[in-house]
Amino acid sequence: MKGWEFTDTNVPLKLVEKPDPVVIPGEVVVDVKAAGLCHTDVAALEDPGWKALFGELPVLFGHECAGIISAIGEGVTGFKIGDRVGVHPITKAGEYIGFQRDGGYATKIMVPADTLVPIPDSVAFDLGAMATDAGMTSYQAIRVGGAKEGIKVGIIGIGGLGQLATRAAVLKGCEVYAVDVNPAARALAKTLGVKEAFENISDLEPIECELIVDFAGFGETTSQALDVIKKFGTIVVVGMGKLEANINTYNLILKQAKIIGSNGGTHQDIAEMYKLFATGKLNPEYSTISFEEIPEGLERLKRGEVKGRLVALVD
Repeated sequence: MKGWEFTDTNVPLKLVEKPDPVVIPGEVVVDVKAAGLCHTDVAALEDPGWKALFGELPVLFGHECAGIISAIGEGVTGFKIGDRVGVHPITKAGEYIGFQRDGGYATKIMVPADTLVPIPDSVAFDLGAMATDAGMTSYQAIRVGGAKEGIKVGIIGIGGLGQLATRAAVLKGCEVYAVDVNPAARALAKTLGVKEAFENISDLEPIECELIVDFAGFGETTSQALDVIKKFGTIVVVGMGKLEANINTYNLILKQAKIIGSNGGTHQDIAEMYKLFATGKLNPEYSTISFEEIPEGLERLKRGEVKGRLVALVD
């Protein structure tokens, strides 16, 4: 098997060959068919602060993947060889795939069976991979915020995650409003079924959204969301553009608003995204590259050249 190996911060990924994994009890081997590229990986490659998340190095990188089961360990039930599956990036034992054990920038990956989520036959592997991180993160954000039919929802930041959450909220029957400083992102939002797309968060004030999800997270975006949220409303913060925010506690108290942090998601969140993909009504903007192009793909992410999501297809 082949895989892209992380050895240290500010050291380029290295393409290595390793013996195929020999399956152990409770685990399965998955032949990887698609792996999503994530801004988290860009940060981990450059920022020494991320080293604390890694286990023993080197490790095969990548935490967003999907493929076909090719071997099953003793004691595994509910799955069989040939099943199409996505891999939740965190094991039930708390290990981070691609950081604390070999990840999905590889032709094969061995993971505990408890990480697996079945992919419907009608859902392509590229979408199957995307749902395991970007999909579940966006879906959990609107779920914990209480998105349901008929409520008004504001989405700040229509990028790889924001577009998924926007369309999912629309399909739930929410009245959705998008905010993004990028005209192209606002144009994308209008194709997703939003009621309106704005450049400024202040434009949400007369709408009185019951829920606002901040996928930008630049500090002022969160504080401005609090300024415009309806009384008793909820703000969910997902983006980490800036790791602090100054908020108006007067508004927080008088509006009796809630601010919730959301990170990652559950197996069920991934499964719900698969259901939406299977309907054909959720078609996110993304592009694909080859397995060999993963390092250059991460550079494209770093340079801000990627629209939506970027997925590597593995032969």
